[in-house]
Amino acid sequence: MPRIGHHLSIAESLAASAEKAGALGCDAFQIFSSSPRMWRPSQFDAAAIRQFFQARDKHGLAPLVIHDSYLINLPAADPVVRTRSIAAFRSELERAVALRADYVVLHPGSARGQSIEEAIAMFARSIAEAARGLKLGALRLLFENTAGGGAILRRTPEELHALRHATQAAADLAVGFCLDTAHCFQAGLDFFKVFRAFDPADVPVIHANDSRTAFGSRHDCHAQIGRGGLGREAFARLLRYPSLRSKTFILETPVDKPGDDRRNVRALRLLARPRKGV
Repeated sequence: MPRIGHHLSIAESLAASAEKAGALGCDAFQIFSSSPRMWRPSQFDAAAIRQFFQARDKHGLAPLVIHDSYLINLPAADPVVRTRSIAAFRSELERAVALRADYVVLHPGSARGQSIEEAIAMFARSIAEAARGLKLGALRLLFENTAGGGAILRRTPEELHALRHATQAAADLAVGFCLDTAHCFQAGLDFFKVFRAFDPADVPVIHANDSRTAFGSRHDCHAQIGRGGLGREAFARLLRYPSLRSKTFILETPVDKPGDDRRNVRALRLLARPRKGV
């Protein structure tokens, strides 16, 4: 059976996010390790980290996925933004190691003001600088696909492969991919065709989101499972697809009213069950 989790806030505390994941019936979860809209990084004391580990162990929560800040733009043409992004991403990596995260999901950023090729090369140099000298252990970076709006990189498998190739040429880093169901839909791409463009082992995490916007809209807006353009049947196919049964599905669906997070976790669990006679 797939492992199922939800993106959760650490606003109350690190340990509270893990306790919430357990209460929702998750066996994995995702967090921002710092505010995604502020450059100032979070700081965690030893007691907070210890309580976090205890809560994770209590509920058997693995993997832990950390999503990087929305502000980070490693290929930025603006040297000030790029310098701040490199420092912020290094801080992301340091926190991920301290929290014993399994994966860091990152948005490779925008090519605005450059060609795609120039932006990919800049991204690789920036990520190598951010990681220089750090001991990341088993931590793996996952490049996420996008809806493809504006000058954002990594809409297609080809761009994602190019990003990984350039990154691994610049630094000795473990790199894979995180595929977002809504982003594929919004980019006008069939999820299964995108998935088959990768080695299955290179895609350990799926972001499970329905879409409030139309197929090919290139506009990213998530919806409750079964209440968007993909629909429940699409998620049933995904969750029962043999090559995806061993993956971790992380929900980033909105909580429009209390209990939506629990309902979406339950929906994925029900849809993952084999149908009678299958």
